[in-house]
Amino acid sequence: MAHLLSTATITATGLLCKAFLNSGLCSITVSNLPILLNAIRNDERRRHGQGVVTVANHISTLDDPLVWGTLPMELFLNSNTTRWSLGASEIMFTNPLFSAFFRKGQVIETFRGNGIFQPSVDIAIKRLNEGHWVHLFGEGKVNQPLDYPRTNGAARLPRFKWGVGRILMETAVPPLIIPMWLTGFDKLMPEHRSFPYKYFPKLGIKLGVAFGDPIPVKEIMAALSALSRSHVPLVAEDGVASKLGEEFHSGGWVGRTVMQAGERFAPGRDVMKRKRQSEMDAVRSDVTAIVQRAVEALGTQVSDNHLNKSHS
Repeated sequence: MAHLLSTATITATGLLCKAFLNSGLCSITVSNLPILLNAIRNDERRRHGQGVVTVANHISTLDDPLVWGTLPMELFLNSNTTRWSLGASEIMFTNPLFSAFFRKGQVIETFRGNGIFQPSVDIAIKRLNEGHWVHLFGEGKVNQPLDYPRTNGAARLPRFKWGVGRILMETAVPPLIIPMWLTGFDKLMPEHRSFPYKYFPKLGIKLGVAFGDPIPVKEIMAALSALSRSHVPLVAEDGVASKLGEEFHSGGWVGRTVMQAGERFAPGRDVMKRKRQSEMDAVRSDVTAIVQRAVEALGTQVSDNHLNKSHS
């Protein structure tokens, strides 16, 4: 029964979003959608435990779920081809009705400010290990392009949260990481409007969704090699290993080892253990930065170096 309710919620929401995008009340351009479709339809690799991660800029409260109205309708009928996402508890889970709706819609309740070692991040990792698709907004909140920080006149995405790095480092096998870039959604639902207008989308807006090539595994491995150089073990203590095709990953893509090492090397025991903890924090930061650069590079390609040009 719970599965049927979830499917019904996702299907109804997807159809509503698709109807809005096709209504003529706005227009949308989608680039490289086959990149995502090929990833989430690849049953063989996902049966081996490879999940799919999409990471996008977050410019509107309607980014999710409206963006998924661009997908073929049949994908809404299968949890394997429907995204899981992390959602802020204080926004989406404020009453029993909202909580039930978002949980059935495959949103994982997340408590902002509780750090990267909280149940929602554990659940995201578990979903990826089951071969599911998890979508992340790396910034952790809505940031509109006019508010982006500037470096030498060029806009930069606000810093991504380290939970991104933890999720990618602790899956059993490296997930397929696909950057995304959204445009126009900030004009559809601008921030800081007065009541009641802030609850209604503006009409006639040009929207855009672009998918980039998956981030090469070797880029993530380069960051993880820092752990090896600092003698933090990369093989799990229980000898667990995982295999994806012909690729073999000792310790299951660092897997539980990073989390366990973080606990073993907790600050306050001695200088060396604090140093190891600091090194692992740095690696999580590096992995997160790799993903942020990929999303930002796609944004520059689509929307120039101000990151605010409409998708064409």
